[in-house]
Amino acid sequence: MNMKIAFVGKGGSGKTTLSSLFIRHLTANEAPVIAVDADINQHLGAALGLDETEAAALPAMGAHLPLIKEYLRGTNPRIASAETMIKTTPPGEGSRLLRVSEDNPVYDACARTVRLDDGEIRLMATGPFTESDLGVACYHSKVGAVELCLNHLVDGSDEYVVVDMTAGSDSFASGLFTRFDMTFLVAEPTRKGVSVYRQYKEYARDYGVSLKVVGNKVQGQDDIDFLREQVGDDLLVTVRASDWVRTMEKGRPSRFELLEADNRLALQTLQNAAEDSYAHRDWDRYTRQMVHFHLKNAESWGNAKTGADLAAQVDPAFVLDERLAEVGAAQPA
Repeated sequence: MNMKIAFVGKGGSGKTTLSSLFIRHLTANEAPVIAVDADINQHLGAALGLDETEAAALPAMGAHLPLIKEYLRGTNPRIASAETMIKTTPPGEGSRLLRVSEDNPVYDACARTVRLDDGEIRLMATGPFTESDLGVACYHSKVGAVELCLNHLVDGSDEYVVVDMTAGSDSFASGLFTRFDMTFLVAEPTRKGVSVYRQYKEYARDYGVSLKVVGNKVQGQDDIDFLREQVGDDLLVTVRASDWVRTMEKGRPSRFELLEADNRLALQTLQNAAEDSYAHRDWDRYTRQMVHFHLKNAESWGNAKTGADLAAQVDPAFVLDERLAEVGAAQPA
């Protein structure tokens, strides 16, 4: 299996903590993982065990956007220059593609290896957000760098890309929310937690997004019943309070194998759901949606910003497909 997974949820829902637990779980199961912190509040590094200095030293993807564009552009004749690439620019013949288990200039610049109890992962981060990043018409370059990378990524067998995202209107400012095989929405058993689910469900409805709810901070059957009543069959699993997590958040984590058995089972349920979604992977739809959002962005602001006709960047014969990971690339690295 090969999966792109998003964790979304309102601030304080425990989304980042669950993202980090899922990453640890995958690593314990010997799956190659790239973890990406694309949340407004950058805490995934700390949740994975980095101290403040190490977390602050993570390179910001947004700061390396020119390098990312130049590398991914490759020799694609439809893209005149890296300056004319925007966050939604799709790959085509001649583009360079990314793979989870490889070395390339993008990972050299933007990824750092993090050692966990059961193996290593690559961690990437958008970089800290400022007030000027939010609410702009063309979206912020920080998350735009993530979208560009996902648009050019073909993941191979048993590989995972796990992205810790926010769950607000920023998620829908481009096609980023459609780039995942499975989206786990972390919701507390409260009206506010459920309202975030309803907003996300409504936005994603027309795009075939696989969405499952993970109930967090559940204290008893009444909480479970409330979530089931509000979200129905979208409720996948619930997670109770964890002593292991509490010690981890204090900077004194035990070995991951000591995480409570019921929470380990919950994490396996997440992995099972992700793997089940593989049967519904549709690269044609994935590519069509990529093109749809690119044309939409080109018309609304991209053409004016770059001074180019960005619709001409679309290669109508190109379909992103995992088989490209086996045959080489759209463009040799």
